[in-house]
Amino acid sequence: MNRIILFLLTNLAVMIVLGASMSVLGVGRFITSNGLDLTQLLIFSAIIGFTGSFISLFISKWMAKRSTGARVIDPQAPANAQEAWLVDTVHQLADRAGIGRPEVAIYDGAPNAFATGASRNSALVAVSTGLLESMTEEEVAGVLGHEVAHVANGDMITLTLIQGVVNTFVVFFARIVGYFVDRVILKNDRDIGIGYYVTVIACEILFGILASIIVAWFSRQREYRADAGSASLLASREPMLRALARLGNLESGELPKAFKASGISGNRAISAMFASHPPIQARIHALQAAQRI
Repeated sequence: MNRIILFLLTNLAVMIVLGASMSVLGVGRFITSNGLDLTQLLIFSAIIGFTGSFISLFISKWMAKRSTGARVIDPQAPANAQEAWLVDTVHQLADRAGIGRPEVAIYDGAPNAFATGASRNSALVAVSTGLLESMTEEEVAGVLGHEVAHVANGDMITLTLIQGVVNTFVVFFARIVGYFVDRVILKNDRDIGIGYYVTVIACEILFGILASIIVAWFSRQREYRADAGSASLLASREPMLRALARLGNLESGELPKAFKASGISGNRAISAMFASHPPIQARIHALQAAQRI
């Protein structure tokens, strides 16, 4: 999957470590002499699943800064007029959206931008040098409005909750399959065998990839809402429409995989089911249609 692989891998790593730790400590005893206790398994799965997604959320700003090399602009001492304009524009948009003023950062790279953070009042909005060099101020303002709209819509929180639910069922069904393979196929009638553990890890990876289709669908819907949010915050659809048209003629920068879902433009070469962003032309048509309603 080319959307939020790193985000999923972080979740998976946490789930595996937590699962192993809880088993060693004797927590979550869902395998009994009578078989699987599905209620205990569901509780166990929810703890592991939501822990993974929330850890990813809480470290999202740190991950973004480290993985992109983004430099946060000091709002009290911007280095130049462009940085001052960026901070002022983001802060104005945040004030209009009724959220806390995000940190504003610049990173080196081809045209792209993203927003992330654990809450609506503690976010980061970052733009690439390529975006600033290739767009007019009006177009950049449209992109900034889009990213602030993501924050105002609570997209990171919603994505985290959806990922937590998805993780829960991935853990739940992986262990059911693992138990079936161990007891029915491999005929192990004693303690948990190696077949169980191997099957669980394999199923968590496979089910996680399949479940990411659901997360990708949500990500595409939120892009349409953020485009409309930009038009609302700027009281005009033109900046966002022009920014989208410009992006349609540019090669968008490759974001670290954990933040592709947060970027302004996704990879147009990946399969539609796993795409984090709708096609640019579809977004333009949707924004135009929304304005006519």
